[in-house]
Amino acid sequence: MSYYDYIMVGSGIAGLYTALLAKEVGSVLILTKGGIEDCNTKHAQGGIAAPIGENDSPELHFRDTINAGDGLCDSEAVRILVNEAPDRITDLIRFGVPFDTIDGEIALTREAAHSVPRILHAGGDATGEHIEVTLSRRVRMSSIQVLEYCLATEILLGNGKVKGVRALDCRTGLAEDYECRFVILATGGAGRLFKYTTNSDVATGDGIALAFQAGAEITDMEFFQFHPTAIRLPGVPPFLISEAVRGEGGILRNVEGYRFMPDYTPEAELAPRDVVARSIIYEMRKTGSDRVFLDVTHIPSHRVTTRFPHIYSFCRAHGLDITKGLIPVAPAAHYLMGGIKVNAWGETNIAGLFAAGETACTGVHGANRLASNSLLEVIVFSKRIIDRTKENDKVAPISGTVKTDCHTLIKRKGLGSVPQLNLPNLESLLWDKVGIVRSGEGLSEAADILASWQKLLPQPTDRPSYELNNMVLSARLMTEAALLREESRGAHFRTDFSQPSPDWQRHIVFKIS
Repeated sequence: MSYYDYIMVGSGIAGLYTALLAKEVGSVLILTKGGIEDCNTKHAQGGIAAPIGENDSPELHFRDTINAGDGLCDSEAVRILVNEAPDRITDLIRFGVPFDTIDGEIALTREAAHSVPRILHAGGDATGEHIEVTLSRRVRMSSIQVLEYCLATEILLGNGKVKGVRALDCRTGLAEDYECRFVILATGGAGRLFKYTTNSDVATGDGIALAFQAGAEITDMEFFQFHPTAIRLPGVPPFLISEAVRGEGGILRNVEGYRFMPDYTPEAELAPRDVVARSIIYEMRKTGSDRVFLDVTHIPSHRVTTRFPHIYSFCRAHGLDITKGLIPVAPAAHYLMGGIKVNAWGETNIAGLFAAGETACTGVHGANRLASNSLLEVIVFSKRIIDRTKENDKVAPISGTVKTDCHTLIKRKGLGSVPQLNLPNLESLLWDKVGIVRSGEGLSEAADILASWQKLLPQPTDRPSYELNNMVLSARLMTEAALLREESRGAHFRTDFSQPSPDWQRHIVFKIS
């Protein structure tokens, strides 16, 4: 049996960056269920936020993040995020990430809900791809062992501590155990739960399911961020049209050409994502359409093509010249704010088990993530994970500045007759009943169907069946949390409880019974 100091599960920026730091301390194995480049990171167009500009400060970044989080941010975690940001940006530059510059200085742009320009980019709208390629190249040149097409299926425990990981070789169907001192889950989010998503196919909630089944705490699952603007064309998968397009002056128009956002909020197109996404949904219903349009034709064409080369090229490939015509868009599932509950050092409630990136919930995002804070969260807290492992093997208490309520999944009886369990039906159920606009009735129906599906699930034997099991479990956690939270806050909106309630300024935490 192979033994390592660190096992990273996942090969996005969280897994790669943490692995590169860990190799300076001990032996490292990366387990990834696809190829090393199969991840969500490379789809991150918007950039990475950091308070490094002349008119910016950690305090200003702190306030913007807290405001976006709608009362549920962990202030301690946010302080860490903004104060350590400049040093972590320096680390990325040392690794070779080619951030865009103007006259020798890093170029900064503004996105919605940021009070000043503080978004760093690489290759215009290809920031995630540049970071991913840079880090994966360094990993391949290093002593880090990478096992591709190996799906982690169980976290192995002994005496209440992490002992290792069981993984399935997706090519041979054989399972093997790998022992270690520390396991770091960096498996990404769960965007594939929804019919329309900007996520890649790998985002199936694997880390959340692994951690929950091992006894780790899962929190804030009801807070899923829907990006307001993804391409909506027949036969074309949703493609993210970055927040930065509106930050650069893009205007939203309905099918009749009317600019509607000022009717919903004084901040118009620069309102927080949840407000823009819901406004688009309401406008689509009002006009009987499945899309609205993003207009950048008033912006100089050279600025559009140089600032958004990937978006421009993608649209051109599908017959759209965005410098001359409107971009058809609609909301799509984008980012999970909740996940595996960790403290300020990335630790779970299980000794030796850590989580980083979108699968983790550090408390930084609260109820609604501030744009471009996600990549920053990865590098700040991944560094802290490795720093923590250098100290000792003890678990620090999971801190938090907001009250928590602990729950176990309700043992629902389920329904006698339910739709067939398959991926399209799961995605449609979550989109229709647990999507941008929710209701108690719809959530209850979804919860009963998911409980029935979970009882019908056969023992998984390959990657698709393991992923389906993980998605059903993640969907149950999300739906039950949304049903418990009888208010609207941040990205969670219920028609039957349409206002925030001070009684619900607390976190919902699930742990296996």
